Amino acid sequence: MLEHIPHWLGSALKGLRAGANKLAIVQPELGSFEVLHLASPAFANGGRLPERFTADGEGVSPPLFWTGVPEGTQCLALIVEDPDAPAPQPLVHAVVWGLPADGDLKEGAIRADGAGAEGKDVGRNSYLGEGWLPPDPPTGHGPHNYAFQLFALGGGCEIGENPGRSALVKAMAGHVLAAGLLTGVYSRGEEAPTGLVGETAPV
Repeated sequence: MLEHIPHWLGSALKGLRAGANKLAIVQPELGSFEVLHLASPAFANGGRLPERFTADGEGVSPPLFWTGVPEGTQCLALIVEDPDAPAPQPLVHAVVWGLPADGDLKEGAIRADGAGAEGKDVGRNSYLGEGWLPPDPPTGHGPHNYAFQLFALGGGCEIGENPGRSALVKAMAGHVLAAGLLTGVYSRGEEAPTGLVGETAPV
């Protein structure tokens, strides 16, 4: 949809971005926590998100894996946000919870699942749809950083059906034992770094 925004308008909006300080992982109500390792075999931390995971390709969700989940973890939750969206708040691309501590997510796994499937439940993105919202940055707006944020929870796993990002963050408050951050970059018609696959970002 946003690919139809004229290049001149995207360029004019370059200075309008939600801001990384509004990402879920830095919200004070989540408290302090340990760091876990979140990575993808498909792209490096800080590297370009392959087109097949975006609105310019197949639009499927990327594969993810994690290690370093602390003892006492009852479940994991994933929030994917775009802090570079030209909006007051980051654009939410995925909300998933109830993930197992020793698991991973296969390519295309973040999709509408109703009341949950395969040990996970998928909530609502910013377009109020259930599942993966493919990255679709405005043409000319510059690189967008897509923040994959994984949380190991010692409680708060019973959230209800199809919550959005705000409901999930509220439920996680006081329960986060560890968190990991992985960033993929995407833009239209502009270069983005490639990086090394498997690298993770400091939290």
